[in-house]
Amino acid sequence: MPVRHYDWIAHFGRRTPDKVAAVDLASGRRFTYAQFDARISRLAAHLRRGLGIQRGDRVAVLALNTTDTLEVQFACGRIGAVFLPLNTRLTVPELHYIVGDAAPRLMVHDADLAEIALSVSKLCKVDSTLLLGPGGSYEAAIAAAKPLDEIEIVTLDDISTIMYTSGTTGQPKGVIITHGMTFWNCVNLGGPAYISPSSVLLTVLPLFHTGGLNCYTNPVLHAGGTVLIMRAFDPGLALAVISDPAQRINVFFGVPSIYQFMAQHPSFATADFSRLVNGGVGGAPMPVPLLKVWEERGVALQQGYGMTETSPAVLTLDKEDAARKAGSSGKPVLHTEVRIVTPDGRDAAVGVTGELWVKGPNITPGYWNRPDANASSFTDGWLHTGDAARIDEEGFYYIVDRWKDMYISGGENVYPAEVENVLHQLAAIAEAAVIGIASEQWGETGMAIIAVKPGHSITESEIHAHCAANLARFKRPHVIQFVDALPRNATGKIHKPTLRKNFATPAPADIAKAAAS
Repeated sequence: MPVRHYDWIAHFGRRTPDKVAAVDLASGRRFTYAQFDARISRLAAHLRRGLGIQRGDRVAVLALNTTDTLEVQFACGRIGAVFLPLNTRLTVPELHYIVGDAAPRLMVHDADLAEIALSVSKLCKVDSTLLLGPGGSYEAAIAAAKPLDEIEIVTLDDISTIMYTSGTTGQPKGVIITHGMTFWNCVNLGGPAYISPSSVLLTVLPLFHTGGLNCYTNPVLHAGGTVLIMRAFDPGLALAVISDPAQRINVFFGVPSIYQFMAQHPSFATADFSRLVNGGVGGAPMPVPLLKVWEERGVALQQGYGMTETSPAVLTLDKEDAARKAGSSGKPVLHTEVRIVTPDGRDAAVGVTGELWVKGPNITPGYWNRPDANASSFTDGWLHTGDAARIDEEGFYYIVDRWKDMYISGGENVYPAEVENVLHQLAAIAEAAVIGIASEQWGETGMAIIAVKPGHSITESEIHAHCAANLARFKRPHVIQFVDALPRNATGKIHKPTLRKNFATPAPADIAKAAAS
């Protein structure tokens, strides 16, 4: 029989009522667990009694980071509704598809995104809207409502959230997230990330993304710790908050670009990281040179691997192995099974690259309204991650790249992340991405798109020479393209579909250069 889901905020509202649960850095609001619990209770009552939100109904949120988003998440849990966080960087047509697919009854939004939120709500015939912020209908609703009289009984198997993937190929898919997935992620990450009641987390990734919500915001709240929510990532502000002893930040998580932007900030050299117990990184392959930069400042970044469909933790690297196994995503978390599968369906041998498959209680039961994706994404309960991986003799896993990012040059597989890691060894390079482009001679060849650090310079010939000294010939990018900055998605990951769209067909001179090289 499924286990009943229990409410963490309500629990700590009773157990440690006066402890600070959440801080909204932009507004300066601070909520103890008792205060947070009371607000959530009144919000849940308004959703049910005031707006008629029932079990299974979706509640959308379109807002920059705020503690209010967490209130909506937990209020939905108390009435059995489904939390629907929306990507704040999407356009009206993009959101029109997602909101139309999920069909929420309510749109909660902030003032900065009101025009988009109201436009989408009108297009999709959303019943109601609530405006966040001082003087908004959200605060008025909480103030006027009585506490929730009866909590809906839900289990770990019930849907808590629908989170839409970025849609790098085709339309985005709504990943179904259960209460159990979120719970098991808290358990799986709690040990490796050293999360405890004393944890104080600075959240900088967007809360509409699993990285912001579950690495490690929900796990810290599950442990009874404190979360500080930054409205939008600012590297200088993040460094200042971490350095401030009054804030007591001891847990942090970011994608590689977050650490890159912080490392390039002028205050990085004097920032105080002495209180950091854990600095986690995931979301994309982490350049080893950037790991070394942070290691020199006394921070052993713990790499990990996960995805929205896995809630998200799958692999984590223990802090003790961070330097010795730089580049590895670690080993499987406690309540998860993993396999590396070759194209012929066999388990890959040590050192052989294959696709990572995952199974366990932290894995999505499927995609919202997408039976086709459900059929193609699972084999006997194993989720096909779409990521290429290998394992070494000690059992450490390495994410080589996305399968779809791999290209074949002269019959050889090339994984761009490996080439990008070599490019990042050059001190003048701020950002680098490699994509495969058409080649008459080799089928495909590599193009490196590079942004140079301010005040630095580097030539194509210097890049080619470095690659020649460090990479096999078939892996070397034949074409170099310089740009001011690389396109990124909302979580800061380089968006390769945009690069392919803009650069997949090189200019005639580039084709001739590639053929000559």
